[in-house]
Amino acid sequence: MPSNQSPLGALPARFRRERVLIVGYGDIGQRIARRLMSGLSGSRFVQVLAISRDRARLPALRMQAVCPLRGDLDQPESLRRLAGVATRVLYLAPPPNLREGEERWQRDDRSRALLRALRRGSAPRSLVYASTSGVYGDCQGQWVDETHSLAPATGRAWRRVHAEQGMRSAGRQGLQRMRVSILRIPGIYAPDREGGTPRTRLLRGTAVLRSEDDVYTNHIHAEDLARASLKALWHGRPQRIYHASDDTQLKMGDYFDLAADLYGLPRPPRISREQASAELPATLLSFMSESRRLCNRRLKQELGLKLLYPTVEQGLRG
Repeated sequence: MPSNQSPLGALPARFRRERVLIVGYGDIGQRIARRLMSGLSGSRFVQVLAISRDRARLPALRMQAVCPLRGDLDQPESLRRLAGVATRVLYLAPPPNLREGEERWQRDDRSRALLRALRRGSAPRSLVYASTSGVYGDCQGQWVDETHSLAPATGRAWRRVHAEQGMRSAGRQGLQRMRVSILRIPGIYAPDREGGTPRTRLLRGTAVLRSEDDVYTNHIHAEDLARASLKALWHGRPQRIYHASDDTQLKMGDYFDLAADLYGLPRPPRISREQASAELPATLLSFMSESRRLCNRRLKQELGLKLLYPTVEQGLRG
């Protein structure tokens, strides 16, 4: 049996079973689990584990053939059982929601808690951390690759930067032999994902920016993100960053126009940035304040991912 000293135990290599722990078992985690258990990930003998702080959710996880582990990222002592339990880890959980000015508003204590738990046992072979392209801040529409300087402009982006740094540091120093991959992820969409298309917003008639004020936005279909996560888990280079983004080059307003045309709905009204500042909520405005185009060369060339949905038009048609 696997132990805290050796997750794979002493079995011959051909009989060793990979144990993949998913931290943050939401929509993307479930897509990944389905691929792992169906053999679509390209790996055999995989057991999927997931942590949950909700006891009522455990039976549902078992019904999906997922081994549930009780744990709460906001209660570090509950994570002790994670030591040595997994050969590979996918960390998909978001950082905590904090307000600017709070003592920890630029720090992700959840990722720190997970790393402390993993340090207590044998290190996983690989860990994939799901970050955000928001760590770059506003790039004024420039093309951005993974070496671009970071300029986070929001608390949530700062917390992602902090988590990235901790993960990569653990791979280099604290957790020997653990290969860490960082996925910087833009907007996730999919017709079968809750809130995964612009339809609801189009029905509300929410305005978008006029062309001269508009920003470039980036996208990834949920299935392609699941596939990218698995590619990084098995084949990512040590402490490497990848843009998990498709090939689309669209400004935000053009994206909503495209969706409206596909759905047979009215295109959203166009307004100036000044009007948007007065009429739209701060959360929405924050996404309208950053413009960049993500280069996905590493994703396709290094990881060898062939996108199922290279453009949002193909993905929305799905």
